[in-house]
Amino acid sequence: MAVLLPWLAWPAWLLVSLLAVYLLDLYAHTRRGLPPGPRPLPFIGSLHLLGDQPHRSLARLAKIHGPLMSLRLGSVTNVVISSPEVAYEFLQKHDVVFAHRSVAHALGDHAKTSVAWLPPYTPWRTLRKIMATELFASHRLDALQHLRRQKVEELVGHVRRMAALQQGTPVDVGRVAFTTSLNLLSRTIFSCDLTNLDDHAGSKEFQELVAAVMEAAGSPNLSDVFPALAWADLQGMRRRLAQMFARLHQLFDLQVDRRLRERDAGEPRKNDFLDVLLDADVGLDRDTLRTFFTDLFVAGSDTTSNTVEWAMTELLRNPVSMAKTCNELVRVIGLRRNIEESDIHQLPYLRAVIKETFRLHPTVPLLLPRQAEATIQIMGHIIPKGARVLVNVWAMGQDKQIWTEPEMFMPERFLETPIDFKGGDFKLIPFGAGRRICPGMPLASRMVHLVLASLLNQFKWRLPTEVERNGIDMAENFGVSLSKATPLCAIATPI
Repeated sequence: MAVLLPWLAWPAWLLVSLLAVYLLDLYAHTRRGLPPGPRPLPFIGSLHLLGDQPHRSLARLAKIHGPLMSLRLGSVTNVVISSPEVAYEFLQKHDVVFAHRSVAHALGDHAKTSVAWLPPYTPWRTLRKIMATELFASHRLDALQHLRRQKVEELVGHVRRMAALQQGTPVDVGRVAFTTSLNLLSRTIFSCDLTNLDDHAGSKEFQELVAAVMEAAGSPNLSDVFPALAWADLQGMRRRLAQMFARLHQLFDLQVDRRLRERDAGEPRKNDFLDVLLDADVGLDRDTLRTFFTDLFVAGSDTTSNTVEWAMTELLRNPVSMAKTCNELVRVIGLRRNIEESDIHQLPYLRAVIKETFRLHPTVPLLLPRQAEATIQIMGHIIPKGARVLVNVWAMGQDKQIWTEPEMFMPERFLETPIDFKGGDFKLIPFGAGRRICPGMPLASRMVHLVLASLLNQFKWRLPTEVERNGIDMAENFGVSLSKATPLCAIATPI
């Protein structure tokens, strides 16, 4: 018995030691002057409060602790922003301190050459400059209007063929919007289509791959909250994402290799974005090109199609808003006429529908996380160096102090206000703000408006009988982007 006593004392000693560490950590938390937040539990911190919809959980916590909140997730200090005023302080006033990304462990080698995750200096500056001048600049976008027009005409033709089938075949709105966006990007970059609207299985497979990348990259991961355990990749997310990235890289390598062979054979230049990159004297190696294309295709196709799908969903749930949108199109454009991008500025209600969709269903509910590069005092609180900063734009869109009846879909709220989504008004920042604002916003804006307007001006839409009877499932899949858990399938009738 005497021999066992020292061994029995060990658990008690360990428990007392852990409790002491926990209490000391709580004391240090209050002494450090961090923003208010939930009291963390030992080891896990506030992980138990997140759930599978972190944007909603963090919004509920912000109602208790305020729009500038801190919480410990595992061993990592997080700062959560849930109001325009606080977002302005971090993303505009102190943008330099928070211009770095907090990189998710699952991204692995991808983050080392990704424009979305690189630190804000070379090669990040080089890649951003190329995108700003050669891909998303106004003059380049204007010069490629014919490509977008062609892709939208193909979309309309595809939907018309589906409508011609007996009793009308429901259209998977997200899939056709995704395929249209994907092929537009591939035409712009590679001068060819990567998939086909009529190839339902092929385009759906590509869409599901991209959606899986976005979901995995944005899902909570033990490696991010317990960095000491990251080497083990306990949830296998890094391995899964590496496999997904490899599938995309193979596709892009085929395009680059084909172009290099064409150049060696003396074939004429295509003068697309791939030619620009291959000619650029900035030392872009193959790994950087793969990552660059992955960023463009994953972000460009997924976020655009999600927005079109959510907008169509809200219009089908709100017949009055649908009627107002369609009536404006008939009055300004004319029934069944093809819509040009230059027409969009004459469609204030359509633009209000898109803004309201961004408010209710932001492209990225939690903006890609920032990281404090230095300890700084903001609004009376200390933000320590290394803290991960999350901007909950979904919570801002649901704030009753900003929006009247925020749970309602009311495009009219944007008709009498200059609020826009281009990063200047922090009430609506679905693409972010500051130097880290999404560089693809100009193209995304054109595509979302053009695709939605074309679908509404060429067809009348209704829900399948069963969906109309039971209601549309509004459940969300949380990831980097916010997608519908159940795809929207609606029946189109040519006007």
